[in-house]
Amino acid sequence: MREIVLDTETTGLDPLRGDRLVEIGCVEIFNRMPTGQTFHRYINPERDMPQEAFAVHGLSAEFLSTKPLFAEVVDEFLEFIAEAPLVIHNASFDIGFINAELGKIARPPIPRDRLVDTLLLARRKHPGVSNRLDDLCSRYAIDNSRRTKHGALLDAELLAEVYIDLIGARQSQLILAEAAPSRSNRPGDAPRRQRETPLAARVTDADRIAHREFVATLGDKPIWNEYFGEA
Repeated sequence: MREIVLDTETTGLDPLRGDRLVEIGCVEIFNRMPTGQTFHRYINPERDMPQEAFAVHGLSAEFLSTKPLFAEVVDEFLEFIAEAPLVIHNASFDIGFINAELGKIARPPIPRDRLVDTLLLARRKHPGVSNRLDDLCSRYAIDNSRRTKHGALLDAELLAEVYIDLIGARQSQLILAEAAPSRSNRPGDAPRRQRETPLAARVTDADRIAHREFVATLGDKPIWNEYFGEA
């Protein structure tokens, strides 16, 4: 199954008050394993960058002023995510901004039934504790030392690793790997299961007698000797 792990960065907390999308990062996973395929774009928000938001992700208005508008990357973005489920940490925040940007250019919103919210999954699995992305990385021993600032692609990559652990997919893969027999290029090296009670022979004595009588009719030089040589 194909899934897309997604993260965004913004100018603030509320698209209804004029905050805009400034970065999208996506990581493709297939059958709960990252494929290496990603989508990453910086976006010109066409507005200033509040100091509070700059402190979080370090993206300045000057840097973003040379980047494409959302309308210029939307087709590529929608093509990448296609119809796959979207795995997002605190999904209502990110999808709120994406749908606000889609609405500005008269595109249909992404339905919320496509969302897999890892924050909700984490709260169910680890109730009563903090479940921020950094906390989950520490809990699952995932190296997040590069995360000195928030970044959409880096956070999506970390979240993909967290998600695999959060749903127990990595443990399942390890169990399957340990249970699978080792393979070798030499025949007979792989362990084989043995029946507790061997199957009874299906060839009767009458069958054996009939076979010997048939072979006797072939004479001293049966035709197969021409292909395989005489024994």
